[in-house]
Amino acid sequence: MIIRTPRRLHLGLIDPSATFGRRFGSLGVALEGGYEIKIVEGEAMEIAAEGEDRETIEFAIKRMNSAYETGVNYVVEVRKAMPRHVGLGSTTQLSLAVATGIARLRNLNVSVRELARVLGRGRNGGAGIYSFAYGGFVIDGGVKNGIPPLIFREDFPPEWGFLLVIPELKPGLDEEEEKPVMAGVVGRVDVAMEISHRILLGLLPALKERDIRTFGEHLSAVQRLVGKHFEAYQGGEFREDVRLILDFLAEKTYGCGQSSWGPTVYGLIRMGEFEWLRAEAHDFLREHGLRAKVELGIPRNRGTEIIEESAFIERLIRNVAGE
Repeated sequence: MIIRTPRRLHLGLIDPSATFGRRFGSLGVALEGGYEIKIVEGEAMEIAAEGEDRETIEFAIKRMNSAYETGVNYVVEVRKAMPRHVGLGSTTQLSLAVATGIARLRNLNVSVRELARVLGRGRNGGAGIYSFAYGGFVIDGGVKNGIPPLIFREDFPPEWGFLLVIPELKPGLDEEEEKPVMAGVVGRVDVAMEISHRILLGLLPALKERDIRTFGEHLSAVQRLVGKHFEAYQGGEFREDVRLILDFLAEKTYGCGQSSWGPTVYGLIRMGEFEWLRAEAHDFLREHGLRAKVELGIPRNRGTEIIEESAFIERLIRNVAGE
């Protein structure tokens, strides 16, 4: 069985202070280019992956066995990986991919939300979970009891995309490092109210009307406001070591921000603008002595793809035959 996941671009949190009893509330958009794994039943647990990917896979296998008695004898191969702790949701995507594969192999009728609960995902938001399940632009309704509910999902305009800049800087906080931060952060009610207002009467209408300029304007504003909740933990509204790149993106794109704890930063663009913007970004980075990957973030308006092995082989044969 082959499983292909999205990447998740994190666009912000709404209310860490739980003003109305629901904490956080996250926004995200699914992008192409996530994990591709192969998972089959085996004689023992065999994991073809490195470092934290291997640990995440083993954790998911054991959690599924504890919850559903699915056993631990699976062969898992990571065929395409994502970078860890750069703000693109690697842990959620990989652990849900493994759990989904096991559920399918064992004919378990369980939802992605239930799998996320078993894996301990969704404590601080559901954007990664719903990006995995459905793709597109998603908003969850905040954490109260268990996995936060999906309250909005919309296809992201395919003519829009993101200029992704992934600097060679220290990784973002991992899950253990962020626990005390997320437990201790106290949001400002006035900031949460403005974020909510901009989402409801700014971002969402602009998305529906395919108005990239207005969407980008509110996206940038939301990102700056979200940063106010975390100034004490990252040295300002954004990480200090990515501010220069964000200044560039603010000038060149329709809207910009920092995905989760970074260091990935992004700018909203029209797809046809990518090549010249990438060239300008490379020139800017060289001029300032910065090293970074510059990529096109392609919106993905479908959830995780699951291909049974027989169908996968048939597709390969058709591709080779040129059909």
